[in-house]
Amino acid sequence: MKKKFSRLAVYLSAIIAVAMLTISCSDSNETEKPTDPTEFELKGSLTGERTLLAGNTYTLVGGYQVKNGGKLIIQEGVTINATRSTSKSDYILIEQGGKIDAQGTKSRPIVMTSTQQTPGAWGGIHICGRAPINLTGGTGMSEIGDAPFGGTNEADNSGILRYVRLEYTGFAINETKESNGLTMYGVGNGTTIEYVQTYKGADDGFEWFGGTVNAKYLVSTASEDDSFDWTDGWRGNGQFWVAIQDQKAPGSDGTANGDCLIEADNREDNYKNSPVSCPTLANLTLIGNNDTNKQTRGIRLRAGTYVKMYNVLVTGKPKSVTTATTETETSFTNGNSVIEYLFADKGFTYEQGTALGLDTKTGNGINKTITFTGGYIGTVTGGKDMSSVNSFFTKAEYKGAVPADNDWTAGWTKKL
Repeated sequence: MKKKFSRLAVYLSAIIAVAMLTISCSDSNETEKPTDPTEFELKGSLTGERTLLAGNTYTLVGGYQVKNGGKLIIQEGVTINATRSTSKSDYILIEQGGKIDAQGTKSRPIVMTSTQQTPGAWGGIHICGRAPINLTGGTGMSEIGDAPFGGTNEADNSGILRYVRLEYTGFAINETKESNGLTMYGVGNGTTIEYVQTYKGADDGFEWFGGTVNAKYLVSTASEDDSFDWTDGWRGNGQFWVAIQDQKAPGSDGTANGDCLIEADNREDNYKNSPVSCPTLANLTLIGNNDTNKQTRGIRLRAGTYVKMYNVLVTGKPKSVTTATTETETSFTNGNSVIEYLFADKGFTYEQGTALGLDTKTGNGINKTITFTGGYIGTVTGGKDMSSVNSFFTKAEYKGAVPADNDWTAGWTKKL
């Protein structure tokens, strides 16, 4: 009996050894299986559908253009690193008829950054839609990628951006063509833009070239040019925006880093072009860099633009709000433009010399002491309920963007 059990033990040991060897070989072969390096690259153009999988890191090599009929899906927690490995700018361009579906979460945002973590390292995101613009002929070409934009479809849908952070953007192609963090060319209001931050870009944080797209929960952090910029007939809505410029003390000549908190135009070469830029904005916190030299304007309204603006806090600029051009200033006297419930630590400046008296309009106040915690958190009581005007807006009867009891920027944005 002992011999039989002994033989049985030997046989079993042999079987187990062979099984373990087989498993080991299988694992070894799986580990050594080569990976296609292009699987994690964004390069060239996309005409079909592609999904970037949650939690992975991808590299951006040059321009990546999503063509008509193409769809780029980016799952939560994805990181995209622009490489600057070619002589051409790294950027992502969604062309007319293409779509982007980038949906991060508060705890797992989508981060688009660069291996060179300095302002101007790459070209950001550009979206071209078919919504109306006011250029002659109703169409134009994007500054980056030379793609057409504009049309007649106000409800055009270019996709979704939600919980996305764009870092170190602002690549300059030449003296007249510079990219921003997020650039929207004729984008329609079927597109969703919310919870997006631009961080330390070399040009503007957000820029609209016409269109009707709405935008909610935006943060422009340390943009070296304008925090928010519009032109070419943009007529969308916006709520809960934060602009905070570089907070380093100005140099000995009074110069600091960053131009306007908002620079707004209708059309620079023809102030009367139609449709006229006229966004409706509510609940903004705009914090400047205390420049006392050349970059002294906070909200700069010019080149014929109209605006309807409510529930705003403006600090850190010697000229809190400025208006210029007859068309823009007349829009306040004839009711096409409105600013109400705006508190500023300085005041209004009218560059055409016309006293518009905006500081006396409903809820407005100048020379106010306004304090924040955590850089930009804090509101002031008293504001207009914009939800009764348009369903896009959330009821927020206070001035400013980020209440102390509801820091919607926490968890997904990067602080200064």
